[in-house]
Amino acid sequence: MSVPRTNAEASNNPLVTGGSPPLFPPFRERWPWIGGDLQTLRNRISHTAPDFSPYAAQRLALAMSDGDCLSALLNKPREDTNKPAIVLVHGLTGSEDSRNIQTSAAYHLSRGYPVVRLNLRGAGPSLGQCNGYYHAGRSQDLRDVLAALPADISARGVLLVGVSLGGNVLLKLLGENMGLENVIAAATVCAPIDLKRAQMQIGAPRNAIYEKHLLKEMRADALGMAGGRRAEVESILQDVHSVYDFDDKIVAPGNGFTGAEDYYRRSSAAQFLSAVRVPTLLIHAQNDPWIPAAMYLERHWLADHPVTLAMAPGGGHVGFHGRGHAVPWHDRCIGLFFEHGARKAEAAGHIRTIQAQR
Repeated sequence: MSVPRTNAEASNNPLVTGGSPPLFPPFRERWPWIGGDLQTLRNRISHTAPDFSPYAAQRLALAMSDGDCLSALLNKPREDTNKPAIVLVHGLTGSEDSRNIQTSAAYHLSRGYPVVRLNLRGAGPSLGQCNGYYHAGRSQDLRDVLAALPADISARGVLLVGVSLGGNVLLKLLGENMGLENVIAAATVCAPIDLKRAQMQIGAPRNAIYEKHLLKEMRADALGMAGGRRAEVESILQDVHSVYDFDDKIVAPGNGFTGAEDYYRRSSAAQFLSAVRVPTLLIHAQNDPWIPAAMYLERHWLADHPVTLAMAPGGGHVGFHGRGHAVPWHDRCIGLFFEHGARKAEAAGHIRTIQAQR
């Protein structure tokens, strides 16, 4: 949808229509990370791992309904603040140690939230503890995670954050409206809510380097999960030359889909958004080189829905490295949403569309 211009746009304040969400700060790219590609690559080029030593850590083994187990790392804030736990869900080829996940965890811990960094099926420490491999539609695993969280962690409520592919999984879960009794609010960052369009974008010639890098990591993950089928998987991977090929030859047949097109159609979160009942913040960037902003902006947002869209003019794919702040813009927005909006009753029943201006 198009968002009307107001005087707020000229003053660099976020443009807000409908409802009364927290006031999100404007987004201005931090030099030299100018443009969608540099914003996207900044974490790989320049990153210092946060110091988690002040935060008590506990390894969690979360039982799945099929008998498998997912691994997660819980960190607790320095003092008990009585705040709900935040569960972070990583993106494609990610894990609890993804740089954006580490950065988000450190920020939320500094604000007094317990943080659970989840490793999806076959990712990070979950590798070897379960069969199969995560994919963009595997929402049942998140439902099982919510049921398996220790009572002392979930008793105060749960806040969910999904990044990229993890965001699509999260939105699908929210739209299914099952097992969400303890969920207070949720947020996603650069979620590929239309998987087919996202695949076409990552497969475009201008993204050839990105796709090559992703395929290298996806191949390694597939082989890591192969176990006694390694020779068979190696043979299949010889014919995999694109993300589409991987989805068609590895993801789809391994998860009950007839092919990549069936996988994209049944798993894309866009079709589940209208059923979301939990206050939810969707963050995206107009210049994300991987996920077209059009899949958000062309959508008809209903005025009586508890979903907030925050569309920044820049930020790339899960970058949002803003001028004057060490903390990424998306983390600060999520913090504001959780702190000031997600628990308020008036947040339910409204959709807010926010476009942060330069």
